[in-house]
Amino acid sequence: MEEIKIKDEFIKLGQALKLAGLAGSGVDAKFMIAEGMVTVNGETEYRRGRKVHPGDIIELDGTQVKVSNL
Repeated sequence: MEEIKIKDEFIKLGQALKLAGLAGSGVDAKFMIAEGMVTVNGETEYRRGRKVHPGDIIELDGTQVKVSNL
């Protein structure tokens, strides 16, 4: 499982996908989320602006990314 570290209390899902290298741009992230390709903690997420907090796990195409604090 990969990991991204954030300094703030949360990060928006679209930004997290870019930070993890799973999306090349915000537009890519938007379409992946809208098509139901992304899960957060095992549940399909359709909101690009969803706040993702440390401890949450994002999954896309079998790749899992855990969000943690710096």
